[in-house]
Parts: sequence; structure tokens; C-alpha cells
Amino acid sequence: MTGPFEAGERIVLLDQRGRTYLFMLQIAGTYHTHSGTLLHDLLIGFPEGTRVETSGGMIMTAFRPRFADYALKMKRGAQVIYPKDLGPIMTYADICPGSRVLEAGTGSGAMTIALCRAVGDTGRIVSYELREEHHDQAVQNLEGFFGKVPETLELRLGELADVGQTGERYDRCVLDLPSPWEPLGAIAGVLEPGGVLCAYMPTTIQIQQLVLALPAQGFLHIETFEVLRRGWHVTDRSVRPDHRMVGHTGFLTIARRTA
Repeated sequence: MTGPFEAGERIVLLDQRGRTYLFMLQIAGTYHTHSGTLLHDLLIGFPEGTRVETSGGMIMTAFRPRFADYALKMKRGAQVIYPKDLGPIMTYADICPGSRVLEAGTGSGAMTIALCRAVGDTGRIVSYELREEHHDQAVQNLEGFFGKVPETLELRLGELADVGQTGERYDRCVLDLPSPWEPLGAIAGVLEPGGVLCAYMPTTIQIQQLVLALPAQGFLHIETFEVLRRGWHVTDRSVRPDHRMVGHTGFLTIARRTA
């Protein structure tokens, strides 16, 4: 989206310390911060990059949020997959326009949003979620980001094992489940030969159980890795790594379906 800010859209404010604040613009609305209040009308009708000052003297710069901003700030029921892992998942699972993707579980919807953007208008995503409260939260987050649930996405409330009864076929599968080895039989039955499976797991015990179970279900070319993100502090006097980094969040295991 381009052009001036409009009422009803979300924006992200960047303060002088690099902190970000996400909220929705409303006519005659007021945003409250630790550095005073900010009138929404100071931004509505103005372009991205506009600078405004709060009642407490803090200078803020307004932009439309990137997906990474939205994913980190959106309301969550289940823990979201962080942006540092979403990018590698899209790359190593080879999600592209036209992909037919099976996802479980939907969780808070961060991965689902990334999948919808990656498959484009010609792809299709079916996402399973077992818990109703997580399903409902994902719907809210998807509508908050896209304006509505995309037509390329079908959200299903229920067990992933049920997918084996649908007669559907997929070429990609992305899992964020406590026990991703349990539905492997059903997944193998609907995943095309050469299809890619990607599982996100937080513990070594989980990855060991999954990796040991994959070959028996017809999966090879198995690899497991984690992604670490370290920021850098750059000024005219020094260039050094930040004192803190986004370390371990989860492991990614990638595998290919054999014929």
C-alpha cells in the first residue's frame, strides 16, 4: 500500500531509541505512550516517513508495518514462529507462487501469513489447528493483516491425521506441532513424490524422534539446523556486535518425500 496514511490502517511508530509501536489509526484517536500522547489526526493524510512529536517531547517517525513488525507485535495465543525462522522456512521448504501447502498447527497465524504471501494468487494453503482458541486468534490476526482471510487459504479446526481421508494432494508441508512424527503416515499419503516437509521444533528430543521416524515413512535428504540472529551497532566511531542476540528459538528439520 502506498500514498498517505488513512484511518483504519495499522502503522508502526519508530522512536528515537529504535523502539517500535504498532497501532491502528482512527479519526480523532489518541495513542498513549510512556512519553506522552499522540493525536492520530497528526498522521492521517500524511505520507510514510512523517515525523511527529508526542506531548512529552518524544520524536516519532511513522511507517506502514513490515510483516516482521506485525508478526512480533500481533496478539498471540500460541507462541509465534519468529521472523528469523520464517525466512529460512520459506527458502528451504521451497515455498513459491503456485505451491500447494499443508500446514499444522495454525497457532497464532504468523507462519500462515508468511505462506499466504509466498504462494501468491495461484497457490493454496490448508492449515489445521486442534485448539479452537488458537484457531480464532489466527483468524483475527489474518484479518488484521490482510483485511480478510485470503481466498487461497482454508483454515480447518481438527486433527491433521484427518487429511488422509480427503483425497487431496500437496507438494509442501510445514509443521509446528509438539509431536510431528505422529501424523507422518497421513502426510506421506497426501504429499507428492519429491515434496518437501519442514518441521519447526524447540527441543533436541523432538528433532531426534522426528529424524529417526522419517525414513520409515519414505522421507530422505534429511537435514536439521537452527538460525541465530545477531545485530550490529554501527556508528561513526565504532562497529561492534550488539550485546544481546536472538539466539535459539527452534530447530528446522527438512526432508524430501520419495516415490
